[in-house]
Amino acid sequence: MNPISAWLGLLVLPREERRIRLRFLLRRAAVLRRMRQSTWGNGDRQCPICGYHGIFAPHGRPARLDAACPSCGSLERHRQIHLYCERMKPFSATDAVLHFAPEKHLTDYVTPRVARYETADLRDDSRLTHPRLNIEDTRLPDGVYDWILCNHVLEHVNDAKALAEFYRMLKPGGRALITVPVAEGMPKTYDDPTIVTKEARLLHYKQVDHVRFFGRDIRDRIRAAGFELSEFSAEWVDVVPFALAYNNTIFIATKPAA
Repeated sequence: MNPISAWLGLLVLPREERRIRLRFLLRRAAVLRRMRQSTWGNGDRQCPICGYHGIFAPHGRPARLDAACPSCGSLERHRQIHLYCERMKPFSATDAVLHFAPEKHLTDYVTPRVARYETADLRDDSRLTHPRLNIEDTRLPDGVYDWILCNHVLEHVNDAKALAEFYRMLKPGGRALITVPVAEGMPKTYDDPTIVTKEARLLHYKQVDHVRFFGRDIRDRIRAAGFELSEFSAEWVDVVPFALAYNNTIFIATKPAA
């Protein structure tokens, strides 16, 4: 029954039953109002991507407060990457970029700033430069990209194989911008090959299509592929106004020039 029908239905009830039903509906409305107030943000936030000011929406399971911009749909990692790009100016007009599982927010930013922007995913999508591309074995040429962008993908695949592919495809001095969910309180990545069902992955990794939960050793796993590593994390001065996740880290993996 929709809310309007529920309220109109009171008119045909006997007085005592109407009083009990009315009390129930008022209590339910109060509970729903409190639930909304507890999941939606309660402060004025700003999206650096689209310029929206106001309350941000929850996102995820379980819901993260202040996660999604209700105007452009950007999440915490999109806004943090945008801030990194604005402040560090990482791209040049001569760069060739390969972007796995491309996010519109980053595509719109990078495309006009580089010479060549290519996209890749397992999706069979004609809008992609490389549809149906396996990140673990791309078959693309060696040493052709200045940048590889890979956000929240390595937790879905064999990260060692994917990182080896990144290293192979990058030019000397090229860089990969990588983000993944990281449990900084865990020294070692939780990676159990016997966890294969959707129900088990949801229980252990918090998402049905994840195959591991990265710990602090994500840094060692990136370096093991041959990369030098630097990091960019949000400062509190940015976390509050832009609704960023305080524990998100952008990993910049650089292929040695020599």
